[in-house]
Amino acid sequence: MRRKTLLIPCILAVAVFCSAQSKKVPKATAKPAPAEPRHGDAPLPPLNDEERAIQMLNRFTFGPRPGDLDTVMKMGPDAWFERQLNPDSNPDPVLDKRLADYPSLNLPPDQILAQFPSSTMIRQLAERKRAMPSDLLLAGAYEVLIARYNRRKMEQAADQGTSSEMTDDQKAARRKQQQASAAVVADEALAFPKNERMQAIMKMPVEQRMILAEFVSDPQRSLLFNDFSPRDREMFNLMAGQQVVDAELQQAKVLRAILSERQLLEVMTDFWYNHFNVDFTKGADRWYVPGYERDAIRAHALGKFRDLLFATAQHPAMLYYLDNWSSIGPDSLAAGRPNQQKKDRGLNENYGREVMELHTVGVNGGYTQADVTNLAKILTGWTIDEPEQGGGAVFDARKHEPGSKQWFGRKISESGYAEGKQALEWLATQPQTAHFISYKLAQRFVADDPSEDLVERMANTYMSTDGDIKEILRTMVRSPEFNSQKYYRVKVKTPLEFVASVFRATDTNPTNPGALVGVIGRMGEPLYQMAPPTGYSTTADRWMNSAAIVDRLNFSLQFANSRVGGMKFDAAHLLAEGLLARTAAPASVHGPSHPEAISLTSTAQPSGQEEALSLMEKMLVDGKVSAKTTEVIQKELASAQPSTDPSQTLNTMTALLLGSPEFQMH
Repeated sequence: MRRKTLLIPCILAVAVFCSAQSKKVPKATAKPAPAEPRHGDAPLPPLNDEERAIQMLNRFTFGPRPGDLDTVMKMGPDAWFERQLNPDSNPDPVLDKRLADYPSLNLPPDQILAQFPSSTMIRQLAERKRAMPSDLLLAGAYEVLIARYNRRKMEQAADQGTSSEMTDDQKAARRKQQQASAAVVADEALAFPKNERMQAIMKMPVEQRMILAEFVSDPQRSLLFNDFSPRDREMFNLMAGQQVVDAELQQAKVLRAILSERQLLEVMTDFWYNHFNVDFTKGADRWYVPGYERDAIRAHALGKFRDLLFATAQHPAMLYYLDNWSSIGPDSLAAGRPNQQKKDRGLNENYGREVMELHTVGVNGGYTQADVTNLAKILTGWTIDEPEQGGGAVFDARKHEPGSKQWFGRKISESGYAEGKQALEWLATQPQTAHFISYKLAQRFVADDPSEDLVERMANTYMSTDGDIKEILRTMVRSPEFNSQKYYRVKVKTPLEFVASVFRATDTNPTNPGALVGVIGRMGEPLYQMAPPTGYSTTADRWMNSAAIVDRLNFSLQFANSRVGGMKFDAAHLLAEGLLARTAAPASVHGPSHPEAISLTSTAQPSGQEEALSLMEKMLVDGKVSAKTTEVIQKELASAQPSTDPSQTLNTMTALLLGSPEFQMH
């Protein structure tokens, strides 16, 4: 495809989004101001039945799939939503089968460390300060990690005092030689029966194992992986020096977004993880985050907010991320220990501040700096038992600040662990928290600038139901705002939502989720790697700019031409689905949104390309494409170099639709 194909829709998209960004979007942590006349003063034009179903699918899934709209219409939007609110009623066999390839997702932190040792553990093993595991497969992988550590140490020692470095040509020649060696070793491994290959690899000399794992390429790598068990793959990737747990967690998130039948649960898990953000690249969080998302976030995503708050506050992942595990009361017994290192003797206010500012009452919730300090004292002793060993959360009375504390205008009597529990319970029941959480939910699922009237109604539900998340969502979904034209297709997709929606809309199998993790990261949303505790923004001002539009258009072009991680897009299959789903001829080629379009009942017969575009618009954007976007696509198709392959025209058409402003909205 010529470069022009990219530039024309890019100009259109940037113009549309620049216009959208002219509206001021309030910060999630700021107190929102009313953005419109109150509902009672100005009735909002409602959605029709089909639009309401589309609104449900757009906001509570990672994008509709072919056939989903018909399913929701037949079931009824309210019945579909209620079923999604009860995820156990939705079997998930396809996703379950895919997730079975990632055993580390279900391991506790100490077992994650045993299977995938930290750099400290590798050093201890190399120095014989730690025993080798008895499991032969794991021991074989450990040997490679130790050999790589020793080699790196020797290279660093040899480089000291010298300024010589390998040239690019020398590096390329060395890599070519290593790949050739890996190919020879791979052939030896492939000569064994399928169920004996990993055992045969582990009997090879350590250097051969290292070269094989690190430098083998396709097709041999795929041949090996196709016959490995999930644990074999993990051990092979471990020997290759990969961060296996990180990769499995990220890939599983992408697969859940694309494949899960429990879409509302996955959307809410993503929302709450972002709200209670933890960056898994921070030290011990690498082995704590899988359990944090599984046991603290997903398990409580549709329950009571109080339980969700407790679960996150007491999880080692949060205790480590916001440093509460190292916080020590200034007058505690631990602070007075003579051998205690000075750097570990202080009070840390990080969690005490963020649990109020970001998790509960919000930045305007009425607390002072003194409240931050005193809440930090209340929470001293909430710590982790040996985080470097994957230990669990514990309460250490020796670290707890003694005495009563004055906090939020109330006296917290000395009661050890119970002080923190009492404080969190109080925060969870406050009107400020009800308002802040309701605002965040409305901002995510209704509009970047939700009306104050809607937020107040949701907050009232929060207070009357003890923070029942399902009931708050029901209030929002039944509101005039959620069901109004004003808030229809006004939210911009985040990179994760965009990439997942592309695969769902086109019914494409995500056979290489690792490639998609990389794409999402390059678009600005590296999964589980948001360093600040604010989490990723869900508003348009963060995600829509000229660079972001170009990235999304480039991805659309690569995807439609099957150049994303080897994953195959089948335009003809998608078009056939659209044809089979069409029960009657539409009133016009481009539907009711294009009154000026050619009528199928008129004497002017539309071309096959026009009909195909109409169907693809219906499949990908429910036909809600502006006349301007359609005109741009038609002109681009007309000016493209002629192709003898009709599928290439369909690919180009699909790419332009996926890159259109309309597809970026939900």
